[in-house]
Amino acid sequence: MDAGRDTYVISSQPNLGAVLVTENVIAVIAAMAALEVDGVVSMAGNITAEIIAKMGMKKLSKGVSVDVADDEIMIDISLIIKMGENIVTVSKKVQEKVKDTVENMTCMKVVNVNVNISNVITE
Repeated sequence: MDAGRDTYVISSQPNLGAVLVTENVIAVIAAMAALEVDGVVSMAGNITAEIIAKMGMKKLSKGVSVDVADDEIMIDISLIIKMGENIVTVSKKVQEKVKDTVENMTCMKVVNVNVNISNVITE
């Protein structure tokens, strides 16, 4: 149900209209969900929750790639994590959190969430 180049219908009801989201909206949802996971310091490019609060959501989608095909979402996300954290454990938590959050908010199926750890830093 593609309603435009990167816009997708997530709900449509007669006499009410349609609800549409863009790939950028999905990317922002994914990034916000990832930042909620313990061990994640920021998105690749040092986009932190504090920067988002000051600058707005537009920069948040950097570090997230979204591909939608046949109403299924594939997400690639690049993160910076804390030194000493188990990369596999943090990545699994990010995958679960991003998948659950995107599916709950969009009612679309997330088929995979690929996590790229771009850096490890001390806080």
